[in-house]
Order: sequence, then structure tokens, then C-alpha cells
Amino acid sequence: MHYQGIIIAVATFFIIGVFHPIVIKSEYYWGVRCWPVFALAGVALLAASLFIDDVLMAAIIGVTGCSALWSILEIFEQRERVRKGWFPKNPKRRDDETLDV
Repeated sequence: MHYQGIIIAVATFFIIGVFHPIVIKSEYYWGVRCWPVFALAGVALLAASLFIDDVLMAAIIGVTGCSALWSILEIFEQRERVRKGWFPKNPKRRDDETLDV
């Protein structure tokens, strides 16, 4: 039997679950200005996955890279959720509406 598909599925589920609080905390502390960090991490991880010989590890690193890139969209959506009052706004962070992309 080959368990790689199940392992990749469980790893994907775990990675997505880990990125949810990362996005929430990132928006809380830095706003959407941190999106380039997610972009660089995503591109670097996707590029790294191209050079990994082990298919299982390459897939997991690739999924992590795609999750980092998807987090760029999520961080902007998180800003909207904060504006709607669904999540708390950081009172210590100045209102950076003019700095948001």
C-alpha cells in the first residue's frame, strides 16, 4: 500500500490550520504591510520544492509555499473582518489606512 496520498492530505490539513492563526496574528501586529513576507516565503518554498528529490517532502514543501501565497489574500480579507468587528483591532497599532495596499 502507498500511504503518501493520505500523508500529504493530513499534512495539508495541518499546514492550513497552522496558517490561520499566523494570518490573524500577523494582521493584528503588522497589518497588511507584512504581505511581502508571505510572498517571499511562498516563492522560496515553491522554488525549494523543485529541488527536493523525495516526492513526499517536495509535495509538503510545495503545499506550504502555496499556503503562504494564499495567506496574502487572507491577510487582506482579515483586515476586512477586523473592520467589520469580527476580530479585535490592535489598539497599540496606529491606524495605517494610508499605508495599506
